[in-house]
Amino acid sequence: MELASNEELKAHLIATDGHFRSLVEEHALFHKQLEQLEVKGELTLADEEVEHRLKKHKLRLKDEINMILARQMQTA
Repeated sequence: MELASNEELKAHLIATDGHFRSLVEEHALFHKQLEQLEVKGELTLADEEVEHRLKKHKLRLKDEINMILARQMQTA
């Protein structure tokens, strides 16, 4: 199957691969949680720790998502 773009491949994997879909959903959840922290303005020390943890997890998910996309692009 030939896919024209990275976004099309991503949409295809979301529709067909449960693991990939869960990674994308979790990444989106962390993104939303980080946005909610940003709205608070001034963060407490606890908020900063949560923010740091969320950013680390979000980055790990992004790396895994990108690794899967790259692997799929190579086989396409």
